[in-house]
Amino acid sequence: MSRRLTVLVQAYACNPRYGSEEGVGWGWVTAIAEHHDLHVLTAAYHQADIEAALDAEPGLSDRIRFHYVPHRVWHYHPTPVWKWIEASIVKPIMHIAYRSWQRAAYKFATDLAATTQFDLVHVITYVGFRFPGKFWKMPIPLVWGPIGGLENTPWRYFPVFRPTGIIKYTGRNIINTMHKALLISPRKAFRKAEGGVIAATTTIGEEIEKWYGVGSFVCCEIGAVGQPDLVEISERAEGEPLRIVWSGLHEDRKALPLLFEALASLPTEVDWELTVLGSGPLTGNWRDHAAELGVAEHVTWTGHISRDVAIERMSGSHVMVVTSVYDLTSTVIVEALCLGLPVICPNHYGFRDAVDATCGIKVPTTSLNDITLGIAAALERLHDDEAQRRKLARGALQRAKHFSWEIIGQFVSGIYETRVQ
Repeated sequence: MSRRLTVLVQAYACNPRYGSEEGVGWGWVTAIAEHHDLHVLTAAYHQADIEAALDAEPGLSDRIRFHYVPHRVWHYHPTPVWKWIEASIVKPIMHIAYRSWQRAAYKFATDLAATTQFDLVHVITYVGFRFPGKFWKMPIPLVWGPIGGLENTPWRYFPVFRPTGIIKYTGRNIINTMHKALLISPRKAFRKAEGGVIAATTTIGEEIEKWYGVGSFVCCEIGAVGQPDLVEISERAEGEPLRIVWSGLHEDRKALPLLFEALASLPTEVDWELTVLGSGPLTGNWRDHAAELGVAEHVTWTGHISRDVAIERMSGSHVMVVTSVYDLTSTVIVEALCLGLPVICPNHYGFRDAVDATCGIKVPTTSLNDITLGIAAALERLHDDEAQRRKLARGALQRAKHFSWEIIGQFVSGIYETRVQ
């Protein structure tokens, strides 16, 4: 049996109460802690939520010791001002704040290493490739990942953006390419972590190989929720509309209008209902767009709702549609699979890794029009063939097992073993 290692972890974003980066951090450290003893450096503002979770599950404290890097006024904190910065054109200020936190975390780590013997260090969150910190300087093996952020947004998708979105993603593409070519710290971190680099998607792995000449392991950053074995597949009665669900922040990159256009093109005999989960700055624009296309009367908008309510609304649906034109691996895809929902999505980013022919339909991405046509054809197919839809629903539950936290923990533990040999 493999020995338990003592591992230093940087997981700036790590919180049991949230999804996104915070959920990634919490999921990964708790999964890895089944096999190894962790000292986790995280942001101080997570402390109350983490301590509550440790109180609820005392055994975690035996395997994970959290260290809260002291907060400074210039470090990010989820206050109204910082949230405004995060959503605005001055978001790069957050990058400066995060790098400052990482410098403090590295100093904290070196002090900790003076009294604790670590077998290796693992940088988990943030998952962006720009921010490895200085942990590659430590005289122990480095594991880095899951890593994302290297992909540019294809120019062919830009017509779906508003003018502000075009400016934003043009700038991001330019800066992203410059950072891949010029930033020194990622290059040094990739070199130090060679043999222990974890890419969040296959295409991220290809980008790492292209720009840094380093191979990587591929592991989705998102873990499964719930217990797929206990889920009952929703059945669609004869004559019942096909209940479609879409979920995400209402912003340019999520590209919900592609679904509206697909629905508007369906034959009149295709009976459907759409539930749109979430909210955001484009909610009003998208409502107007649905009305212009003549599909608004079949669309229900939930607004901002809790995650539990969102899961409940998803579970009552027949199929999930994802339209995002810039993402890593959408959390809602894994959630949909865990609920036994077939997924219709573009064949790009992490979607192409998460969804296969057993659990969904991936549509061509050669153009926005092809995405729209592909979604329409897939919806018509599942509307007309309930047996096929149920087959994909059963396949979704089986596919969900590939994203279990247990598998992620075992996967990472195997990488650790190779790094400390």
